[in-house]
Amino acid sequence: MPHQNCRERPSGLKRLFSSSSSNVRRTSFDEKPHVVHVEMSQTMGTLRGPEKLAAVTELMRKLTKDLETISLLPHQRDAALEELKIYGRDPQNADPIFAKEGIETLTRHAFNSPSSTTSRNALRCLCNALLLKPESRQIFVDLGYESKACQQLKNDNRDDEFLVSRIIFLTTYAEANLEELIDKHQVADTICKNLERHAKHAGVPKPVTDPMEGMALIETLKLLFNLSHHCKTKTSAFTPAIPHIITLLCRGTYNTSKPLDPPVVSLVNALLNLDLGAKDIQGSLYPQTEPTALSERLIDILRRSSKSYSNEDLENTVTALIGVIRAVYEYGSEDVRESVRSQLLPTENDRKEVLGQSVTLASWLLRNSTNPVTPQLREAISELLFDMSDKDASKFVDNVGYGFASGFLFNRNLPIPQNAQEAFANAGSRPVNPVTGQFLDSERHPAAPEMTDEEKEREAERLFVLFERLRANGIISAENPVRVAQQSGRFEELPDDYEDDVD
Repeated sequence: MPHQNCRERPSGLKRLFSSSSSNVRRTSFDEKPHVVHVEMSQTMGTLRGPEKLAAVTELMRKLTKDLETISLLPHQRDAALEELKIYGRDPQNADPIFAKEGIETLTRHAFNSPSSTTSRNALRCLCNALLLKPESRQIFVDLGYESKACQQLKNDNRDDEFLVSRIIFLTTYAEANLEELIDKHQVADTICKNLERHAKHAGVPKPVTDPMEGMALIETLKLLFNLSHHCKTKTSAFTPAIPHIITLLCRGTYNTSKPLDPPVVSLVNALLNLDLGAKDIQGSLYPQTEPTALSERLIDILRRSSKSYSNEDLENTVTALIGVIRAVYEYGSEDVRESVRSQLLPTENDRKEVLGQSVTLASWLLRNSTNPVTPQLREAISELLFDMSDKDASKFVDNVGYGFASGFLFNRNLPIPQNAQEAFANAGSRPVNPVTGQFLDSERHPAAPEMTDEEKEREAERLFVLFERLRANGIISAENPVRVAQQSGRFEELPDDYEDDVD
């Protein structure tokens, strides 16, 4: 059974990425073609219903018997596994594959075979089974093949890296002992070594790109994320991977249709749970020659993402990116922080309009800090904006305007400046509307007639009642400004027979 500390339920921001990591691509594991030079059944993969079930049953019988007494030639064994893989793409009428005996047979061929071809053919069948039938993951865990799986993951082979990483990744959703994988079977060390191999090729042009290179990288990153997420007590074991991830993120070139398509999103997610404040990796995060390289890269991805994703996609794609930018800002030097603030906080040009109305990245962040359909994204953005305001309520209001700041401060039980205008005392000589953040001299006022004194009195009474209700409900604690104005003599009670002076 897993250690208790390795099974904390994710909450808040981290819950999103745990669930997103579990959205495993439901495809068969035969992306790279492997030619088997044998004659195969003419009906392979075409059978349905009882005929398919009979064929699968017979294949499993042959493969199981072959483990007891070698009864198949190498090419016959590989052909049987190839046929079984095709039938296993659809679990209907393929029950023997997913039964306990079937998973055990595939596992033994995968990890006990002296033939790498047979092993990988069995691994593909096993990957499909664990993907399509979640209950088969616990069956695999209970067989006790963790040691052999972790040993095979050490092979300098992208097929093995892809297949074994995917199998271990799927078992993180079963009752596996993740601490033992890290402490006893050195899976964290192996992951770091595999990422180092990938990083050596980052930015190096290749005449022919092996598709398994990118696919293996993605599986390794997903495995790292899940292990660091579900086993937080062992996160430090993955710290040596951080420099390699940064190299891949900053120097790698990836042909993606959207900025956060894999492997970019996998690289970003992998950093989310790791300790970016660790002393021995600061030189990789902020190299002396180019300390803002990582922050610039992340902000560039964010800028392109702001134009590429709809509301429906933002929550599951951009939230992790905001979290990583926040961590990079937190541990950066003042030069790095200033660079981030200059790109993500509103500028003077933004204040020519009501904050959040322009087309800049800063305005996009402000708009999404109150986006009702992306609760985790808006939380992450508000936290980042608050961090960039030195976690000071007055600076926060100064930077984003009272309208964007008030809800976040209230939800955090943080004191809201009693007079919002005080937040702008040091904003410069050009007055700013404290609520909207816009320069006062840039505001456009509607050409409406001035209110009569009677209309002003009714409006004051309405505001007085509204403010008293808010105070009674505990929503605000500030003194009613209408009452203060009355007590200071700024309001004059008008008699019932009062009439406006008419020229």
